[in-house]
Amino acid sequence: MNFASMVAGLRGRSRMVMLIAAFGVTVNLIAVPGAQAASIQPLEIATKSGVQVFSVEMATTEEEKTTGLMYRKDLPDGKGMLFDFSPEQQISMWMKNTYISLDMIFIRADGRILRIAENTEPMSTRIISSGGLAKGVLEVIAGTAQRYGIQPGDRVAHPLFNKR
Repeated sequence: MNFASMVAGLRGRSRMVMLIAAFGVTVNLIAVPGAQAASIQPLEIATKSGVQVFSVEMATTEEEKTTGLMYRKDLPDGKGMLFDFSPEQQISMWMKNTYISLDMIFIRADGRILRIAENTEPMSTRIISSGGLAKGVLEVIAGTAQRYGIQPGDRVAHPLFNKR
């Protein structure tokens, strides 16, 4: 007996439950690793040369933070992913299964940039540390920090930071 004939033989609520369950399985099967995080928000970085605005995907769940930008083939300029590691803590990242080079910007709870790991090596399992306590990590395409003059000490404006 195939799935379609099983569903056809059911009535009312049982049929609805079976269809919903099948839809859920189908969605899980077609989900692509590294799909976009659920929420996209604006983020600003105030540098000596001006304010740079980014559109960032939020990585807040464990699954989103674990997957990050893995499996992506490109990341447009001005886009990125912001990882929420609340509360402030020592953070360790890596580039496993990440095909594109990134700049990782480690941000303290007060919104100040703590450290920048520039031009990270794709597919590497080498640990990249925050080098101190950080609340968030912004991942952007490699070369972004240099291109826009982003440096440690610059201020990041986003609701994740400066909350009391």
